Amino acid sequence: VDCKFEPQVNVTAYGPGRQPGASIKPFVYAAAFKKGYTPETTVFDLPIEFNPNCDADVAKQEAAGDVPPPDQKNPCYHPKNYDDVFRGPISLREALAQSVNLPAVQTLYLAGIPDSLKTAHDLGITTLNDPSRYGLTLVLGGGEVHLLDMVGAYSVFANEGIRNPVTAILKIEDAKGSALEELKPSPTQVLDTQVARQIS
Repeated sequence: VDCKFEPQVNVTAYGPGRQPGASIKPFVYAAAFKKGYTPETTVFDLPIEFNPNCDADVAKQEAAGDVPPPDQKNPCYHPKNYDDVFRGPISLREALAQSVNLPAVQTLYLAGIPDSLKTAHDLGITTLNDPSRYGLTLVLGGGEVHLLDMVGAYSVFANEGIRNPVTAILKIEDAKGSALEELKPSPTQVLDTQVARQIS
């Protein structure tokens, strides 16, 4: 099929990647748990302005539903939850289970962007390689990843912190069923077992 509008690229493994949305959150929570935060750690799901340099007048404009000028030097950043509900005090366990946005942004702030990216890379994410491009929106899907990387990285949680490289071919046999080539597993412990269990 001749496709004029979009390149014919297998986007599961190649190409520019796609924004993962909330599916990136477990890597950030894992990074926080590695730093000593626990599933019982409580944060506040309340309206928060994350940019300390946000212009108060612009914040009032946005709160009133007006759109601020796009060229402002210190844009405000006060994310909302998908349901526009604020839950008050909430544990990291509940926040991750319900995929609540504000606690996730707070968790990224606590874990740190560099450590969160390192955790994602350790688990098998091959993109997200330019830390200067990402801010707190990273935890809401503000970076691009490949589907196969995500599937492989999620398997680490299910496999108690052990990573097996993603591969499409396990064995090649001849006509008689004899193995010509066979994958030799190379599992690596990339995440503490307890952290993997906490995320699961």
